[in-house]
Amino acid sequence: MATAATHPAHVPEDLVVTLPLYARKRVDECPQETMIPQLQATLPPISYVTNIFPGDQPGWLLTSYEDTMKMLRDPDNFTKNGMGKWAQNIGEDWLVIPTEADPPIHTAYRAALNPKFAPQNMAAMRDQVRERAKVLIARFKDRGHCDFVDEFSEKYPINIVLDLLDLPQDRMAEFLTWEKEMLHTNDWEVRGNAVRKVKAYLMGVIEERQKNPGDDYISKIFDNEVDGRKWNVTEVFGHCFNLYIGGLDTVTSLLGNIFCYLGRYPERQRELRDKPGLIVTAVEEFLRAYAPVTAFRIAAKEIEIRGQKIMPGEYVSVATPVTGYDPTYYDSPEQVRFDRKAPHISLGGGIHKCLGMHLARMELQIAMEEFLGTLPEFRIKDGFKVQYFVGNIMHVPALELQW
Repeated sequence: MATAATHPAHVPEDLVVTLPLYARKRVDECPQETMIPQLQATLPPISYVTNIFPGDQPGWLLTSYEDTMKMLRDPDNFTKNGMGKWAQNIGEDWLVIPTEADPPIHTAYRAALNPKFAPQNMAAMRDQVRERAKVLIARFKDRGHCDFVDEFSEKYPINIVLDLLDLPQDRMAEFLTWEKEMLHTNDWEVRGNAVRKVKAYLMGVIEERQKNPGDDYISKIFDNEVDGRKWNVTEVFGHCFNLYIGGLDTVTSLLGNIFCYLGRYPERQRELRDKPGLIVTAVEEFLRAYAPVTAFRIAAKEIEIRGQKIMPGEYVSVATPVTGYDPTYYDSPEQVRFDRKAPHISLGGGIHKCLGMHLARMELQIAMEEFLGTLPEFRIKDGFKVQYFVGNIMHVPALELQW
C-alpha cells in the first residue's frame, strides 16, 4: 500500500492509500487468500482509496459488513443516480434502470420489474438453463480438459441472457468484446467507445421491437408503467443496458472464481460430490468468499461515517469482496465452509437488492450440479499458471482444467 501525494482537505493523511487490490491488472497471488485478509487486518474501517474507481479515481472504502449494510439501507443519504458514469462518459444523461435510479421513481421501476424476476418465473427457466449447461459440457467432457472461461463460464450465462432478450446467439463473441471493453478496462476512452456500440445496437433492437412487438422480454417492457404512463424508449434502453452488463459478466466472473477454487482444492469437490445437497449453501458461501464486484454509492449530502466527514458527490464503496472477509462479522472468514449459512451482500442489499438474484443463484447451482455430476474429479491443468485480475470485477481471465 502506498500513500497518495494529494487529497481533499477534509481527508486525513493517514486514511489515504493506493491499493493493489484495485490495480486493474493480472497478478499471480489469489487476492482472497492474501490481499483481502491483509487489507482487513491492516486498514481502518474507512479509508480514502486513490484508485478505487475505474480510471484510478478516488473514493471511500468501507471494510465493515455492518457499515456497508447501514449505507445500503439509507438511500436518502446515499444516491445511485449516475453511479457507474456510463452515460456521463459519452456526454449523455440516461440512467441504468433500476440500478442507478433513486426513490421515489426507483420504487415504481421495481414494482414493474420484480414480478418478472420472481422466484417462480425464474424456476420456470430451470430446464432451459440446465440444458444450456449440459450442451456446453458435452462438447469437452470426453476430451479430458477444457478452457473453463472460454468454453463454459463466458458462454453459459450469456446464452441465458440472450435467450431472455431474444438476441442472436451468433453475435456472442462481439457482445463479449464490448462487455470486456466496458467492464475490464481502466481506459475511459475504450470504455466509452464500447458504451456507444452497445447503445447503438440495443437501440436498434428496441426500435424494431417497438414497431414489430413479439413475445420476447424487450417487447413486453413497453407495457411497464411508471407514474401512470408507459415506459419510454430511453427507460427501456436503460433497463436493457442493465441486463446486458449484469447478465454478461457477474455470473461469468463468479463461476471462474468458484471453479478455480474447486480446481485448486479437489478435496472440496469431494465434499460436494458426496453430499450434493450442500451445493445450495455452498453457492451462498462462494458468494461471500469469492464475490467479484466492488460497486458504489454517492454521498447525497455532507455526512459522517465512523466520525469521518464525507462530502457531497464523493464515492463510497460497496466492496463485496472485502466485506465478505470482515472478521468482526464472520467467524474465520478465510475458511470456506459449505454449511456456513451466513448472510452476505454480494447480491446487494436494501432497496437495490439484485433484480436478477434468483436467476443468478440458479445458474450457479446448476453449473455446479452439472459439472460435479458429469465430470470426474478435475484439477488445474498441469503446467497452467492461474492468474487473477484485481479491480472492480475480480476474476480469473483464463482457467485450464483437466480430469
